[in-house]
Amino acid sequence: MNDELYIKESSEIFDAIVVGSGVSGGWAAKEFCEKGFKTLMIERGRVVEHRKDYTSEGVPPWHQTYRSRVENLLLQRDYNIQQQCYAFSDATKHFFANDREMPYSTAEGTEFSWIRANQLGGKSLLWHRQSYRLSEHDFRANGLDGHGTDWPIGYSDLAPWYSHVEKHAGICGTPENLPQLPDSEFLPPFEMSAPEKAIKAAIENHYSDKQLIMGRMAHLTQPTELHLSQGRVKCQARNECQKGCSFGAYFSTQSSTLPSAAKTGNLHIAPNSVVHSLIYDEKTGRVKGVRVIDNDDLSEREYYGKVVFLCASTLGSTQIMLNSTSKAFPQGIANSSGVLGHYLMDHNYNAKVKGDITGFEDEYYRGRRPGGLLIPNFRYKPSRYSDKYQRGFSFSCGAYRETWKDQKEGDGFGSKFKETLSQAGQWKFNMDAQGEMLPRFENHMALHPTLKDKWGIPQVEFNVRWSDNEKLMMEDAVEIGKEILINAGLENVTGEATERPPGIAIHEVGTARMGRDPKDSILNGFNQCHDVANLFVTDGSCFSSSATQNPSLTFMALTARAVDYAAKEIKNGRI
Repeated sequence: MNDELYIKESSEIFDAIVVGSGVSGGWAAKEFCEKGFKTLMIERGRVVEHRKDYTSEGVPPWHQTYRSRVENLLLQRDYNIQQQCYAFSDATKHFFANDREMPYSTAEGTEFSWIRANQLGGKSLLWHRQSYRLSEHDFRANGLDGHGTDWPIGYSDLAPWYSHVEKHAGICGTPENLPQLPDSEFLPPFEMSAPEKAIKAAIENHYSDKQLIMGRMAHLTQPTELHLSQGRVKCQARNECQKGCSFGAYFSTQSSTLPSAAKTGNLHIAPNSVVHSLIYDEKTGRVKGVRVIDNDDLSEREYYGKVVFLCASTLGSTQIMLNSTSKAFPQGIANSSGVLGHYLMDHNYNAKVKGDITGFEDEYYRGRRPGGLLIPNFRYKPSRYSDKYQRGFSFSCGAYRETWKDQKEGDGFGSKFKETLSQAGQWKFNMDAQGEMLPRFENHMALHPTLKDKWGIPQVEFNVRWSDNEKLMMEDAVEIGKEILINAGLENVTGEATERPPGIAIHEVGTARMGRDPKDSILNGFNQCHDVANLFVTDGSCFSSSATQNPSLTFMALTARAVDYAAKEIKNGRI
């Protein structure tokens, strides 16, 4: 990247403005630039250069001041929420938001964990890279069981766009021909360990409706010529992805979409630009630009464009829309339906099951595979629902062998105990449920009536609760998970339902949902606002339901499809 890419003041009217630089924003910029559109990407955080700014990459814990732990005072003061994320440590904290500088509130009796990454690349530098397509069952679930509004698109509408983004991003996995989990354009999978292969055989021998498959991940296990042309090479299986990857072996904005956009010469980036609101033209009924507050000196400036794509994250995009008020839209831009901010969903990670694997004492895995296994949702349509709750869940799984870290709290002392710690311990198998959350109007985010952040923007207030449906689902997941492991021959099987708050899965979706009827939705089937023709929202805000799959791959496909549609509408003079 060169310095000419970055701008501050500009009087240019861009062909397209993209707000956000994460998974969705990177794709929007790439697609627009490659179609010849002069594009401005607006990012609220600092610039992170690929390779150069991965400052902790390759630094082992024993070379870090606190062995990767963050000093307690700093944790409580600046990262009280962010520390809940699996990827947070002293080696990655510079990629996370500062909670003290970015406060939010929750309604009485509720909790919400808002994990944020404000820099060029956003959470694409930190995500867990699990990549799954939604199925036709997922797109039809709302209409079939009466929860939420039906998606205005189906699997066939998105399938070619899944293929489009998968070939560029690079997704490894195995074809399984499952109705609830369509296959992708795959690179070779990572390999299961010997105990995992044995458990897979035992599960699939006992159950006809449950499969244990290798996780599908955005990692280059065997790069194609396209990937090599991006400057990306094979994954080294270090499992330190959240520190940044100079190999470009996992998909991120920095490794993949941003360089593709930049090489066209059509991209400019406005970093350290916190979007305050959108500029709406009452005469034309269109958005004509974006108001921003400088992240450092709090000065104000405006950027202008012919079409705006909001890709600032589910909660970030909706906050911007709610704060963009006018005579036409006193409750937030494009909100004639009144549903903006409502139907907020996240995945429910509140069931854990584990057990001991007997044997395999002569087996040990080498390397650090950057992901695990999956038991796909087996309650994927109404005829398979439990009689206690609706929708379903999947299991993220994996076998591991205890190390000294696991055994250090065990009984013993002296030289014999030290010798024990030097040896590999018990093989174990772990399962974590990932449950669907029903779309409910009462689960919502809003702007606080009085509290503002340091940029003068109203703070977000969350009012989100797990319903009885989600709680019963997790209780059932514990029992089913235990049954699966017992039938697979594991010993000492245990399980528990936990009470982690919404948000911690970092899969929040909804709040500006798609729908056929402008009276109960914000967007049409091409992510275009019903009320404002040149405003599109392509991050998780647009989801009509959560399904059980990790959502990022769908963000990519929806974004590429929406850009293609917008470009044609602009060419035909309809935008």
